[in-house]
Amino acid sequence: MTNLDRDQLYIGGRWVTSQSGAETDVVEAATEQVLGRSALASAGDIDAAVEAARSALPGWAGLSNTARADALDRFAAALRERGRDTARLVSRENGMPITLSNSVNGFGPALMVSYYADRIRSADNAETRPGQFGGRTIVRRGPVGVVAAITPWNYPQPLAAMKIAPALAAGCTVVLKPAPEVALDAFAFADAAHEAGLPAGVLNVVPADREAGAHLVAHPGVDKVAFTGSTAAGRAIGETCGRLLRPVTLELGGKSAAVVMDDADLDVFCRHLLDVSLVNNGQTCHASTRILAPRSRYDEVVDAVTATVRRLRIGDPLDKATDIGPLVSAAQRERVLGYIDAGRADGYRVTTGGGVPASQSVGWFVEPTVFAGVDNSARIAQEEIFGPVLTVTEYTGDDHAVAIANDSEYGLGGTVWTTDEQRGIEIASKIYSGTVGVNHYALDIDAPFGGVKASGLGRELGPEGLAPYYESKSIYLAGR
Repeated sequence: MTNLDRDQLYIGGRWVTSQSGAETDVVEAATEQVLGRSALASAGDIDAAVEAARSALPGWAGLSNTARADALDRFAAALRERGRDTARLVSRENGMPITLSNSVNGFGPALMVSYYADRIRSADNAETRPGQFGGRTIVRRGPVGVVAAITPWNYPQPLAAMKIAPALAAGCTVVLKPAPEVALDAFAFADAAHEAGLPAGVLNVVPADREAGAHLVAHPGVDKVAFTGSTAAGRAIGETCGRLLRPVTLELGGKSAAVVMDDADLDVFCRHLLDVSLVNNGQTCHASTRILAPRSRYDEVVDAVTATVRRLRIGDPLDKATDIGPLVSAAQRERVLGYIDAGRADGYRVTTGGGVPASQSVGWFVEPTVFAGVDNSARIAQEEIFGPVLTVTEYTGDDHAVAIANDSEYGLGGTVWTTDEQRGIEIASKIYSGTVGVNHYALDIDAPFGGVKASGLGRELGPEGLAPYYESKSIYLAGR
């Protein structure tokens, strides 16, 4: 990993120079030094990538499920082979602690590609149904077409794989537009596709800015858009796709609640707090950053959370002992510090953290911070901060806890903490959110993930994650 520059785009199975010659610096989050340079796609490059995907579509869609699954297995193997280097690169780009990155960026993409290869290998893309009034109907499933996959900087590899893997499995072709902040690691998909011998144009990788991304979303050669990112960007993409009557999947922001019940085991909660509420330095859309505590145990919860957060180790994301690394950019750090200032200005009490760690003279670090006594109407409780900031809010009963958890424009994740699993399931069922964990939280590759309200539209992962990349056609046959 000595020379990390990627000065060409991957379009139509070839490495090509950007038509505009534009490039961007990718800056290492922990050192604030340039890590490498990446080519940036222009509108003309987007046109070329869509044309390549369109040209490759008939051949790729025309393969048998078995042939496509075999190709995806080769792709997965190539991703797995370079996974350790990819994980390390992502940690340098966005500050993700390496232990997490090894799992989600190093191992996760290959696992997802293999999963969807297995899903299609023995699948039947047609079935015959008897007609209710005589005759019968053949229902065929086919790929939706060319997919624009637009991904963010916080979990760049798995969030891309959550789109690429089911799309390719269904027989679609893909144009991947990663975020410029993590442009370098996106080329791991291009390298692996090339090594695996995927047909030219089946997967195209074109880092680009927002303007070129908007051009991709509205491109007449695109049949479906799959996007993960902010709610504001998702609304704009959804508006464009709505006008064009174009299918779209949107996985957007979150402000999830961790409901600590009056019978909760605080040792269990605090043991998983980093993974559930501060994972990836708080740069996680489904993180349970609003902690709801019963009045009878409020001070106990605040003290336990504060002590746990205070012990977290801040430092080099490449050090396996690090719990909290830097944020992705100077702009993101200033955004998070601005929310901390707003919480203080509103009179809420900081129990730990609250600024830039004195031990880190360089890098975009923010101390993991806990606010106590927070009303759920506060900005820091309602708006997505996307950094290591937690709020603790009091509730007075189960119904009140559910009401507070649901008092949010978002509905992506959430957790319930109790020693009574059935009670936890009942509370989780009342929380209006796409996913909820009881005594932990994790994305399961075999279960659907996605949000409601301002957290998005549609589902990824599981069998449900394959369905949006198919179209169904009914062929009616007269009775004999």
